[in-house]
Amino acid sequence: MRLLRHHIHSQFLVLVLAEFVVFLAAPFVAAAIRFADDIPRLKAAISSLWPTAMIFSLVMWLAMLAMGLYAPRQRARSLGIVLRIVLAAAGAFFVCAALFYMLPSFVVGRGVLGLAAGLAGIGAIVLYLLLDRHFAEELLKRRVLVYGSGRRAMPIRRLRRRSDQRGFTIVGFVRSAGDEPIDDLDRLVDPEPDLYSYCIKNRVDEIAVAMDDRRRDFPVVELLHCKIHGIEVVDLVDFLEREAGCIQLDVMNPGWMIFSGGFQSTIASRATTRIFDICASSAVLLLTWPLMLVAALAIKFEEGWNAPVTYSQMRVGKNGNLFRVHKFRSMRVDAEGDGKAQWAAKNDPRVTRVGAVIRKMRIDELPQIINVLRGDMSFVGPRPERPEFVSQLERSIPYYRERHSVRPGLTGWAQLCYPYGSSEQDAAEKLKYDLFYIKNRGFLFNLMILLQTIEVIAVGKGAR
Repeated sequence: MRLLRHHIHSQFLVLVLAEFVVFLAAPFVAAAIRFADDIPRLKAAISSLWPTAMIFSLVMWLAMLAMGLYAPRQRARSLGIVLRIVLAAAGAFFVCAALFYMLPSFVVGRGVLGLAAGLAGIGAIVLYLLLDRHFAEELLKRRVLVYGSGRRAMPIRRLRRRSDQRGFTIVGFVRSAGDEPIDDLDRLVDPEPDLYSYCIKNRVDEIAVAMDDRRRDFPVVELLHCKIHGIEVVDLVDFLEREAGCIQLDVMNPGWMIFSGGFQSTIASRATTRIFDICASSAVLLLTWPLMLVAALAIKFEEGWNAPVTYSQMRVGKNGNLFRVHKFRSMRVDAEGDGKAQWAAKNDPRVTRVGAVIRKMRIDELPQIINVLRGDMSFVGPRPERPEFVSQLERSIPYYRERHSVRPGLTGWAQLCYPYGSSEQDAAEKLKYDLFYIKNRGFLFNLMILLQTIEVIAVGKGAR
């Protein structure tokens, strides 16, 4: 299913519907348990519980989304999933408690609310273990036949993880004229007696065209016959964009970028983005200023009252314009004593003890809110890079310049999907996600990224 330029897997829709029913029922079950010995109070509670249950369901659903539990490429194991559900239920409890305190007409009592959050969490765990892990995946996956078996088919072969194949299963690869031979290619099939008959016999839902050379024996008639009779035919780049949430640079060409949907920037979209930036930054600043004060004091306590709390660096912004970014200082003052720009490394010895904590929790990034309010950055966008690195990366990575067509962001799609980058190869991998964001950006996508950033902070994903 496609909604506002974004593909939504069938498993996601089934899971969301099932969980919403569970979340909606949780307050009623909690009230039945809490007031089991007081029938008149139970009847009164249940008769007035619908608005409260709807709000609780919505908050619980948003908490699940914020913890990355609806992310198509969630790679956490069962224990990680359970931990995220527990954190989501706890977060929903505290948000609802604060919300109902401000809206007394919705109050149901902390006992009922706490029990409802516990029941919702247990129900979500059961659904994940039963529905998402077993039933929905095999029942609702699309069966895909890859037409091509050479170099361009390699990115599909690399989607081997279970999280990479949440929405599809590969039926096989069809060798076409002009394909580079791959010795270890498995699942090579011969569509006999013809492509359409093979697809019907093997229940193929979709054909992904991944031929190395389309000028040689392109099966126009066969693919058209399949398309007309209900079998989807998609280009390799579109297939990988949908399933991997990124744009594969090694199989893309400028023509695809020019003629594909997205990559649009209108007056309305720019105005909406700016309003979103101001509202989101103001809200985060209002919520986190005590945390920022604690971070500043901690830096002073560790390194002395004369030590600087923040530092600034030049970064590359929209259209290549330079601006000065502000952060809490998490490294020693002499971290770049030789004056040369360096990538941050894993377990970097330049990081202070306080710095290690604030980097893990992304607190060091909070002063960039000022950059967002000033208009140098957006709240969501590609990571702002240093000009020393950008000049090098633009020479070695195709399409790297295109990431500067939008403002850099405090958080972003690449930051959610890929760990901290500290090399040219990492920069190339993150560019795939940056281009995907630039192509599909919009208010709802920004809001989803903002919510899922909570998971990054809560579990410390990708920090260095």
